[in-house]
Amino acid sequence: MLIQMKVEGLLFDPRSGMYILLLHQIDGAETLPIWIGKPEADAIALALGKVITPRPLTHDLVKNVFDGFNVKITKIVITEIVDNTYYAAIHGSDGKKDVNVDSRPSDAVAVALRASAPIFVEESVLEVRIADELEEWLKNLKPEDFGNIM
Repeated sequence: MLIQMKVEGLLFDPRSGMYILLLHQIDGAETLPIWIGKPEADAIALALGKVITPRPLTHDLVKNVFDGFNVKITKIVITEIVDNTYYAAIHGSDGKKDVNVDSRPSDAVAVALRASAPIFVEESVLEVRIADELEEWLKNLKPEDFGNIM
C-alpha cells in the first residue's frame, strides 16, 4: 500500500555532515528521514523555494524531458530500502502508456516538487523501524531546526 507524504523540511546532520530530507505522512504521524548530500539538498531547497534559475538545472531538465514527450509525471514512489539505501521511481503517463523511471529518492523528490506531483512511500519502507536514538532526536525537533540551507 502506498502512503502519501510531503516534504517536511531539510535538516543538517552535523554527525554525518549530510543533510536529512524529512518526509511526513499527509494523513498520519509517520515520518521518513532520508540522508542526502548537499547538491541534492540544494536542488530540493530550490524547488521548495520556487526559485527559477536562468537555465534549467538537472531536475528541471528531467521534468522538461517528460514534458517534451507529453508524459505527465503522475507521482513518485519510494519503493524499498536495501542495506540502508532507498530506491524510488518516477511514474509518468501519456494517457495511453505508463512509464516508471528508476531514481534516487532525493532526485525523485526534486523532480516531484518541480512537477507538482504527489510523493508516496511503500508501506513496507515505513515498517523498517528507525533507530531509537534517531527516533528520539526526530521527536525533539523544533521549527527553528528547519533552517535555510542555502
